[in-house]
Amino acid sequence: MASHKRRPVRALVTLTVAIVAACAALAIGHFMKGVSPYPDLALDLKGGTQLILTPTPTSEGQRAITEEDITQAIAIIRNRIDASGVSESEISSMGSSNIMVSIPGTPSQEQLDLIRSSSQMNFRPVLRIGPAQGILQNQQQPQVDNPQSGEQSGAQSGEQSDAQSGEQSGAQSGEQSGAGAADTAQSGVQSTALDETTARGAADADGDGVLSDTPATTPENASDLAWVTEQVMYDFLTLDCSASADVKRVEGAADKPYAACDESGQVKYILGPVAVPGSDLEAASAALATNGTGQSTGQWIVSLRFNHDGAEKFKDTSTILYGYHDSDPQGSSYRGSPDRNSFAVVLDGTVITAPSMQAIITNGEAQISGNFTAATSRTLANQLSFGSLPLNFEVESEQQISATIGTDHLTVGLWAALIGFLLVIVYLIWQYRGLAIISAGSLVVASIITYLVITLLSWAMGYRLSLAGVAGLIMAIGVTTDSFIVYFERVRDEVRDGRPLRAAVEEGWDRAKRTILVSDAVNLVAAVVLYLLAVGGVQGFAFTLGITTVIDIAVIFLFTHPMMELLIRTRFFGEGHKLSGLDPEHLGAKNALVYAGRGRVVVRGESATTKDKDDEAGDGLSIAERRRAARLAAAKAEEESIDDASAETTDGAAGVTEEEEN
Repeated sequence: MASHKRRPVRALVTLTVAIVAACAALAIGHFMKGVSPYPDLALDLKGGTQLILTPTPTSEGQRAITEEDITQAIAIIRNRIDASGVSESEISSMGSSNIMVSIPGTPSQEQLDLIRSSSQMNFRPVLRIGPAQGILQNQQQPQVDNPQSGEQSGAQSGEQSDAQSGEQSGAQSGEQSGAGAADTAQSGVQSTALDETTARGAADADGDGVLSDTPATTPENASDLAWVTEQVMYDFLTLDCSASADVKRVEGAADKPYAACDESGQVKYILGPVAVPGSDLEAASAALATNGTGQSTGQWIVSLRFNHDGAEKFKDTSTILYGYHDSDPQGSSYRGSPDRNSFAVVLDGTVITAPSMQAIITNGEAQISGNFTAATSRTLANQLSFGSLPLNFEVESEQQISATIGTDHLTVGLWAALIGFLLVIVYLIWQYRGLAIISAGSLVVASIITYLVITLLSWAMGYRLSLAGVAGLIMAIGVTTDSFIVYFERVRDEVRDGRPLRAAVEEGWDRAKRTILVSDAVNLVAAVVLYLLAVGGVQGFAFTLGITTVIDIAVIFLFTHPMMELLIRTRFFGEGHKLSGLDPEHLGAKNALVYAGRGRVVVRGESATTKDKDDEAGDGLSIAERRRAARLAAAKAEEESIDDASAETTDGAAGVTEEEEN
């Protein structure tokens, strides 16, 4: 029947193509990018780097460090590490004063810096912008040209409206580059920082010889130029942002202004007090921008979302900054637009971005757009999302640690898994005879797919295989074995009921697949719950359990059942050979014709010994065919009973005649 038409070859081809594609991707990564053809190992199997961090207050006179502060810091550090692509790390508190971070393998310098940094993040208004590097031509005094912006960015409110409403904005990043730096033959680049004497003379506005740190007038808001005191101007003029300065950047007090450099070391700023603390930022994400019709523009953006308090503060700040969008008679204009139109995102005392404000953000949702790539937008989003810590940290110690389990134990575990695999095959041969071919093939295919998936995940997302993950892989053998045992038993049940072998395969599959899907769904839900609620090794176990469960479903549908459909067409399996595992006589198959009472005879299925190839090639009898066969069988049985009765009467009459003759 058309509704029962199967295409086993198509399923097998699909599976083969997927495996070949995964192997090709792994081979390309290995030969072109140096990717390891083996899964990366976690801390307990490979060892790694251990950092012990000692928290310190973020400012003088801050309250004492609490257990809640430590817990929050651990959570943020773990998010940072996961975002950087390092998995199977261990982060825990040591008493009430220290945090221990253990990272598998050899982490990069960027990853170590991400962990070591305190990452205090705040949003501050920009008061003044200036070049941090100048062009030195023919050994003359530094001359500075206004550089062109190296990055254009845009900020836009989450509320959609027309341009006149002011709900759309654009921004320019504070990352600049020095003009003329390419002409290295006749020019050189040096810091614009002034010596102390020159800077003191330029910063001392009243000429009293004392650099005042108190605003001359009371500032009205964080963007008021009254914050630019003589001391702040002196710090700005003497600030050396070059790498040769080798100075640790420390953010100033939250209620005071200070001078800061950008990440490139090419631009420096005078920043006002903190307008929005980083703790008020709920989320930051990188994505492709869309136009009014919902279509992607191909431009990467970073979206910001503040909490309720942060939204109110950002609304007030954006209102003030947008007021300087067109002009600022009192302030300076370094990039062609007023400096005070910008706000700076400060991370660990360094400005990571300084976009200008092009709209009043009223809903606490904004977008930073510009010359972002996928990588740079995600980096900025991670910095914004996981940047604000409640504590500063000092690295008390940093050391290499050895594997707690080691590769020897891993080898022993893999040998144990192999022995278990062979024992399962032996049991299947004893229990299912020829069907063990399909069982062994399913296990081999599942193992190959699992290896490829784990290896590709190690390459793509930094997954590392831990001992708990190995336990999850070993458990997958039982999950896969359980699935095709359920399938085989359903097929054998149908054979016992008298169905033809091919019809038994289809009917058994229809019954078995529901049971398999329910069983795997339970395992998958358990794996997801464990992964979301657990950490460390338990999370690794849940991850591998979930992966292997999905692989089990794919193997059953794309390999086990299609192979069964192909093998049942062979003479060995299709005719129920004694060694096939589908021998009707061995399984105790019942007769196809069954008396149902009241003179009715129904057809359970065709006899296993039937040689009718047309019926064997079909999927069983339809309801009409069954009824017709029942009527024919009943009529034949009635005729046979009449014939038997007639024969008995004739025999009786013959006996009487013979007796009379005697």
